[in-house]
Amino acid sequence: MRQRSPQRIRLGVAVAAALGLVAAPLAAVSASVSASASPSGAGVVINEAYLNGGSAGAAYLNKFVELYNPTDAAISLAPYSLQYRSATGTSNPTGVLPLTGTIAAHGHYLVGGSSNAANGAALPTPDQTFGASFAAGGGTLFLAAQTTALTAPPVGSIVGTASVVDLLGYGTSNTFEGAASAAASVTTSLGRTNAADTDNNAADFVAGMPTPQNAASDGGAVPPTAPPTTAPPTAPPTGTPAPGTPVSIAAIQGETDQTPLAGQTVSTDGVVTASYPTGGFNGYFIQTPGTGGVRDLAAQKASDAVFVYSPATVAAATIGSHVSVTGIVSEFSGLTELSVAAGGLTVLTDSVAAPAPAPVTNALPTDALQRESLEGMLLAPSGDFTVTDNYDTNYYGSIVLAPGTKPFDTPTAVTEPGSADYTALVASNAARAVTLDDGASINFNTAANQSIPLPYLSTSNPVRIGAKATLTKPVVLDYRFGAWNLQPTQQLTATNAASVQPFTFANTRTPAPADVGGDITLASFNVLNYFTTTGDSIAGCTYYVDREGNPNTVNSGCDARGAANADDLARQQAKIVAAINSLGADVVSLEEIENSARFGKPRDTAVSALVDALNGAAGAGTWAFVPSPAVLPASEDVIRTAFIYKPALVQTVGGSTILDDPAFANARQPLAQAFKLAGAADSTSFLAIVNHFKSKGSGTGADADQGDGQGASNASRVKQATALVAFADALKASTGIGRVLLGGDFNAYLKEDPIDVLVAAGYVDLGQRTGKSTYAFDGAVGSLDHIFANAAANASVHAVDEWNINSVESIAFEYSRNNYNATDFYQPNAYRSSDHDPVLVGLSLSSPTTPPTTTPPVDPVTAWLQALAAKLLALLKHLFPWLHG
Repeated sequence: MRQRSPQRIRLGVAVAAALGLVAAPLAAVSASVSASASPSGAGVVINEAYLNGGSAGAAYLNKFVELYNPTDAAISLAPYSLQYRSATGTSNPTGVLPLTGTIAAHGHYLVGGSSNAANGAALPTPDQTFGASFAAGGGTLFLAAQTTALTAPPVGSIVGTASVVDLLGYGTSNTFEGAASAAASVTTSLGRTNAADTDNNAADFVAGMPTPQNAASDGGAVPPTAPPTTAPPTAPPTGTPAPGTPVSIAAIQGETDQTPLAGQTVSTDGVVTASYPTGGFNGYFIQTPGTGGVRDLAAQKASDAVFVYSPATVAAATIGSHVSVTGIVSEFSGLTELSVAAGGLTVLTDSVAAPAPAPVTNALPTDALQRESLEGMLLAPSGDFTVTDNYDTNYYGSIVLAPGTKPFDTPTAVTEPGSADYTALVASNAARAVTLDDGASINFNTAANQSIPLPYLSTSNPVRIGAKATLTKPVVLDYRFGAWNLQPTQQLTATNAASVQPFTFANTRTPAPADVGGDITLASFNVLNYFTTTGDSIAGCTYYVDREGNPNTVNSGCDARGAANADDLARQQAKIVAAINSLGADVVSLEEIENSARFGKPRDTAVSALVDALNGAAGAGTWAFVPSPAVLPASEDVIRTAFIYKPALVQTVGGSTILDDPAFANARQPLAQAFKLAGAADSTSFLAIVNHFKSKGSGTGADADQGDGQGASNASRVKQATALVAFADALKASTGIGRVLLGGDFNAYLKEDPIDVLVAAGYVDLGQRTGKSTYAFDGAVGSLDHIFANAAANASVHAVDEWNINSVESIAFEYSRNNYNATDFYQPNAYRSSDHDPVLVGLSLSSPTTPPTTTPPVDPVTAWLQALAAKLLALLKHLFPWLHG
């Protein structure tokens, strides 16, 4: 899940000074040490600190500390140092950086810091670098009037100490001025908000969007080797406008992904096309009058629109007005913008041609520079767009769209893992995606925002993956949060949707699956950690809570994985019962249901409770469960597999059997049961085996993620598939039943190695017939849930369906998100009863089927050799990726 920037707060004194900056004559540089920072603004201050550089979701690659000189004279930094001490430190600071050079009057000085990882944009070129690693959660930064380490600065408030010019204590720090400021995040920095230093960190610093400025951004500090001089300021370099020089928006944007005027103060004009005084953007888009319409992307390489970041003027920037603005040009996390302070906006009264939306048919350009040439501009997309991801709709009010009539395919569902085709599809999906946003940076899942109704989503407008999206109003193309976005022209809310929402969505819900025919229907259903042992009934559980603090589901701390209490279980159970009773199935294999034996109860307690609930809705005796076998593995997971069936139509043949094999030490053991038509001949029998292979989320050593798209623990899943084939062959031989169906959650997409093992053994994935999928992840769809048939069973298949009631639905509809938002999305229906979709197969069993003559019965030795060959094939593909082609 991506991180989003909250409302950012600029540094008022720095921006105001920079807008009117004239470099001070260097003769003003004094060899003496300036007075310490004080409320009168008599010296250098710490102006901004960004403490999370490089972390996942970070705005910038490196941490930084920005200094500012609020005086009218340049100040030598030679007597100063920047020092850092941990939040709980009591001795000398552990990081000491002697500073060099001078800082210009009303100028900035950027000290670049370390990086936590490899995420985020590069900083403007730092004036110095500091090797100390500032902790994100708390610490103390000292601007010291000495170049050696301070001697054990006292804890608590430090004000008026001669050796400390300025100090910032943040987060959990034990040392501060007045009181420590709050900590920031990966997308925010601590910025000075008061024009004067009040010697109170909590009052002087507020978390907001990072805005690093180096000396070059405003005339610059004098390099340490440059001698003092009385020469007047030099003219700007050729091609660089003097401060405040009028330039076109296209000149600000340039023809690449970086503005050529970064750090420059310029003036420009445009028509306001979108304005966001609320929701956190704190700015507006302007576009050159008369531009837009049909564009030649090969010739028109610079955008005619730009984002203006300006909390001070956004209220006056009404859509449709012609304005002139003066501000500092920058790139913020990939978006070219102009930062405008109070007084930097003039509303013009002349009459100009309004910009026209640029038509975009079927897809945005995939070429990066061509997309850049449309950044900030009004667009009118037309043609086919389809919802491909709605996970963040519940969090940030955003929806990812794919061009065309279908969502993006999960690459390993349609291409061989690690192959050239796989790599190409990964790149293609990323290049073609565009996010439909809500014109805001609100995280609706934080406690402060859960009282705000979500935009786009409602119980009557579920915005499902696969739904057609139709444009009804122009949008603005921008780049933020690490993605290209289509923004409405003002913040979208649940109350203004009729006038502001730019897209409508088809409702693709169906009341029941397709009729798959046959004598009976076999289905597979993952029931999303259905636990009748609720979290409140055992010790140690922690919870995910709703907006009132009430527990919904178990988070960690105990073996329970499902509902927090009886009310939550009732909500979960109501949805599962509605889904299963609507399937039209006669035998259902269940995955992810509680293994009650792990809680000191009879093993079948949870499945028995589910059957009771199903019968309570469908009628007594409608459903029964297959009892656990007498022989059980010595060790089992807290979740298990199970079978339920309708005894009026189907009866069991013998007892159930669990495969106890070392391959399943990290997964759920397969469960097998034979069935036949109730009261019919044995010739109607079939053998079903339900599976739940190891997940993709974790694994070390041979199970580590190999980077080929198959995720972690692929080696384990290959072993599990191999053991399953041998298990099925042995049961087929011992029971004499020819039809074998392997179902469940295999945690593997169709082209992955575990599936290769099953296909090599002669099994056919029946879900392929539907053209649908059972799972959605990371903006793409594919099937982790399958029903495989051997040749004899395949000959009995009448039809197949995958009922898309779960994976394509927003998580907002899940029982676990009850009362997470001001809008009540919970309904006791089948939709989002799980995160996996059920698979259904209609079987015609009343007439005996004969396997094709090309597939003779397999004796146990041959079956063992086939399984061994499949395992070797999977191993070779892993060792030699070119074999995937």
